[in-house]
Amino acid sequence: MKVIAIASVSKPLTPEERQRIMPNEVPATLKLYLDGKIEQFWYRQDGPGVVFLMNVESLEQARTTVEGLPLAAGGFAKYELIPVGPLAPLGLLIQNR
Repeated sequence: MKVIAIASVSKPLTPEERQRIMPNEVPATLKLYLDGKIEQFWYRQDGPGVVFLMNVESLEQARTTVEGLPLAAGGFAKYELIPVGPLAPLGLLIQNR
């Protein structure tokens, strides 16, 4: 199942919190990428936050995964989760379908 996870800032990090948390956030995110749970990732252009395209078994697995990241676990980030799939109406363009 594909899920788009859109992060936004719940509360800003102080410089001290940034120094403490980010050295853990980046490797944790990279591990999810290497494990195949995050397929692609981007930094938001409209404000601080990231967008992940996730490959997970369920929406609950996506929620548990992103909420386990240090920023979310510390209450600094929250995620909107959107399940996505194939563009089914394109099937109407195929004859005999």
